[in-house]
Amino acid sequence: MPRAVPREAAPRGGFHVLRHTYASVMLEAGESVVTLARWLGHSSPAVTLGYYAHFMPEAGSKGRTVMDGLLGRRGRPGGG
Repeated sequence: MPRAVPREAAPRGGFHVLRHTYASVMLEAGESVVTLARWLGHSSPAVTLGYYAHFMPEAGSKGRTVMDGLLGRRGRPGGG
């Protein structure tokens, strides 16, 4: 039977820090919340958003850019 690693010998945060870092980097890179939720084993994307939404500061900007282009607002200051 393997010996348990004493708590003081384990890195602080350990696996949880790696998991949190992975999730935040993936969202900042634009990965889908639905996909990330599946990879992390969350019961729904809402759970993932509850933990990591603050890592998505540009959420919505892709859609706004597409709509601005569609409406001919490209290159105009203030988008209008």
